[in-house]
Amino acid sequence: MKIKVGFGFDVHQMKEGHPFVIGGVQLEHHAGAFGHSDADVLVHAICDAILGAANLEDIGFHFPNTDPKWKGISSLLLLKECVKLLKEKGYTLGNIDGMLCLEAPKIKPYIPAMKEHIAKAAGIDVDDVSIKATTNETMGFIGRQEGVVAYAVCLIEKS
Repeated sequence: MKIKVGFGFDVHQMKEGHPFVIGGVQLEHHAGAFGHSDADVLVHAICDAILGAANLEDIGFHFPNTDPKWKGISSLLLLKECVKLLKEKGYTLGNIDGMLCLEAPKIKPYIPAMKEHIAKAAGIDVDDVSIKATTNETMGFIGRQEGVVAYAVCLIEKS
């Protein structure tokens, strides 16, 4: 059996009046993450963790922001594609552990729904998806609510 770990990171700029999607869930907030797809920073970090673990390049390689095909797409569809690529290489996804860093809104009420959406898209059990959040103690671009950051790790295995 071969076991590998992947790490992912993503950051998106916040824009006033823009929709804010994290973990496939629309958050109630005056500003949202801006990007080519739905700018779901958490799912993008998870995708990079999965792709990195299997040595499959990164999210930008598979879903370039220069391709109109991916404009406005749900990042959960990108996650499904990443898991498909993982399986094609003979791996299964064991678990996902994600961490968000933002000042507002408070994430805790949204976490159960995020875990459900991510687990469904990744084809794993909800108990195998962990999501946590912290602030940046009002420091830097995160503290000024100019951006949002996500980190993720995953475990993959091949029998």
